[in-house]
Amino acid sequence: MVDFNPESYETNPLQKYFRQPKVYITLPSKGEYYPDGAIEMPENGELPVFAMTAKDELTMKTPDALLNGQATVSVIQSCVPNIKDAWKMPSIDLDALLIAIRIATYGETMEIEVKVPNTGEDKKFDVDLRQLLNKLVSVEYENKLQIDNMDITLRPLTYQEFTEASMKTFEEQRIFALVNDDTVKEEEKLARFNESFLKLTDLTVDTMSRSISKISVGDTEVTNQTHIDEFMKNADKSFYTYIVEHLDLQKEKFALEPLQVQSTEEDIEKGAPETYTVPITFDQSNFFA
Repeated sequence: MVDFNPESYETNPLQKYFRQPKVYITLPSKGEYYPDGAIEMPENGELPVFAMTAKDELTMKTPDALLNGQATVSVIQSCVPNIKDAWKMPSIDLDALLIAIRIATYGETMEIEVKVPNTGEDKKFDVDLRQLLNKLVSVEYENKLQIDNMDITLRPLTYQEFTEASMKTFEEQRIFALVNDDTVKEEEKLARFNESFLKLTDLTVDTMSRSISKISVGDTEVTNQTHIDEFMKNADKSFYTYIVEHLDLQKEKFALEPLQVQSTEEDIEKGAPETYTVPITFDQSNFFA
């Protein structure tokens, strides 16, 4: 028989001091493309975002968990509790959520350090994260495309699909390093290189296929992923090119715009260009204040 301990069921008197939402975010996806149960969308479409806990910060500093995506999933589900399964999150929401979490935790500016072109000197700049976030949530993912007599319906990859593709690409790129390895025989290099190249080619085609949710021709609608995969492997090259170009355009729309820097007169005298761009990325070196 289990003893009943009423104290264990009392409301925690410290509950009112628990973290509260610091930011509210409208997702770039507007909540579309999530499967059932993966998200609880508020009526106003704005998700509350909490600051990271100490556990979250430690999680984001774990290299293996960062590499396989588990750290990102855990932190998003902790800080944005309306997202129940971040693995199923459309990848177009990723950067916006990371920015919102960083704003909630550390504030609206992020310091980045770069080397000035031509001089090599280190410079620090403040990035307004609100501007980046506003840009991301204002663009729209275009999921309709017509090619000849076919109507194509697209979808962003889920974070899980995105991570799996990145992991496979990372593993295969390690094989390419064999080209510069003088300890491996040329015959083995060639065999491994060819094998890796074929795998990367298949991965690219598979990724394109998974981005297609439906193909309609007249009254016929095809949503079976196996049929779509088979079609993509046997379609005319021009069809594949149209899909790639459209997806590249969508990817570009949701990419973080680089910071435009105006050099000082002192830097220009040292050889720096008058203006240059600084790419903005979110990794361990700049995610934490």
